[in-house]
Amino acid sequence: MSLIQVSNLTFAYDGSYDNIFEGVSFQLDTDWKLGFTGRNGRGKTTFLNLLLGKYEYSGTISAKVSFDYFPFHVENRDHMAIDIVDEICPDYEYWKLAKELTLLDVSEEVLYRPFSSLSNGEQTKVLLAALFLKENSFLLIDEPTNHLDMGARQLVSDYLKSKRGYILISHDRAFLDNCVDHILSINRTNIDIQKGNFSDWWENKQRQDSYELAENDKLKKDIKRLSEASKRTSSWSDEVEKSKNGTLNSGSKVDKGYVGHKAAKMMKRSKSMEQRQQSAIDDKSKLLKNIESSESLKIAQLNYHRDQLAEFDHVSIQYGDRTVCKDISFAIGKGERIALSGKNGSGKSSLLKLLLGQPISHSGTFRVGSGLKISYVSQDTSHLEGNLTDYAREHGIDESLFKAILRKLDFSRLQFEKDISAYSGGQKKKVLIAKSLCEEAHLHIWDEPLNFIDVISRMQIEELLLEYEPTILFVEHDREFVSRIATKTIEL
Repeated sequence: MSLIQVSNLTFAYDGSYDNIFEGVSFQLDTDWKLGFTGRNGRGKTTFLNLLLGKYEYSGTISAKVSFDYFPFHVENRDHMAIDIVDEICPDYEYWKLAKELTLLDVSEEVLYRPFSSLSNGEQTKVLLAALFLKENSFLLIDEPTNHLDMGARQLVSDYLKSKRGYILISHDRAFLDNCVDHILSINRTNIDIQKGNFSDWWENKQRQDSYELAENDKLKKDIKRLSEASKRTSSWSDEVEKSKNGTLNSGSKVDKGYVGHKAAKMMKRSKSMEQRQQSAIDDKSKLLKNIESSESLKIAQLNYHRDQLAEFDHVSIQYGDRTVCKDISFAIGKGERIALSGKNGSGKSSLLKLLLGQPISHSGTFRVGSGLKISYVSQDTSHLEGNLTDYAREHGIDESLFKAILRKLDFSRLQFEKDISAYSGGQKKKVLIAKSLCEEAHLHIWDEPLNFIDVISRMQIEELLLEYEPTILFVEHDREFVSRIATKTIEL
């Protein structure tokens, strides 16, 4: 066991308007299995890059371990997988590698294939196995679940559960709950570390937020009451002070000493109330700093004139000589939220593209209702560039509505000034989802919409789909999301 000590860390990107981190201090134990959470664009990947020494910063980061990053950058993807392992860990023992691959349910034969020919899941598993072979290394694992199907996610989560000494960035709640024992969270104003898994952290956060909201409400009422009482007492004091120079109804003179003493007493009471009021204001200012904004989203789907929007009848999809899915039959009815489930490569995205009218080689009968308008969110965000105003104009959507949705998904106004290509992976995905929510459509088709998207935004999207019940066909490997949202699941 050793410690990673972060002291007074401050960092901003060159030319940036604001600091990503400012005066941050904390320490981590190198034996921890640490889940790293926070909203998109808060600096999770940036912090990993600071540990790796990629950027200059002020403050200190001290550690007695070396850091390795996942995903490892593979320069030549045509090399054999075993050559990539050699590059990552030159002095490994083969039996140890074979043992790691067995734990990950990967055949040794994949090592003797070009790395580029491996599936996303196989590539993830080979790289993790190689990185965990390294001695005295603390692993920085950045979103390993993206593009992994549910089965592969469970395997990788179980594998990480058997390890120790890593930071894991993931937004998949079930994945985190299974394999981490501490949570490091980047909040709005600080960085927080708690023992337990993600659900423990989330429960504590909700409890703290509820307490602060109630306390804030109580202090608001106290401040108002004290302010009114202070004004009343001060007014009475002034009136009493003025009466010093008058006479009583009986004609005798007023006791100026007594009246002055009474006025002073009232003024002292007024000052005491002002101090209590200021103390309440100070207490109030300490609250609500880390409560995350998660305003409700809206979707206004067009009403289709028939109950059935589309139908697959014994559809099979081929790529050359290879059949990727066979004999698929299901209908899309109005108001249904249908999840397409299956291993990577089982034809899920191909079925979506067929529905979108793309030239996909297939057999069987496939019918789409006349005049059906579809809104599509793709897996790929690499094409996104330019500013949000131009993007909204190019896609014929209302710019004000588009930006209002992004604000609800935790975009600051500062983000609106940046080029989309500079956004984080999660922020780019939010651009696609916001566009889809602005489009007039009878059917929404979303292909892995949650890749890179933070947990709180996932919950916002869940609430949206449960409240408005749009007709949607989607592919998603987040187990929690699918179990809450899908009214029907099609297994491929």
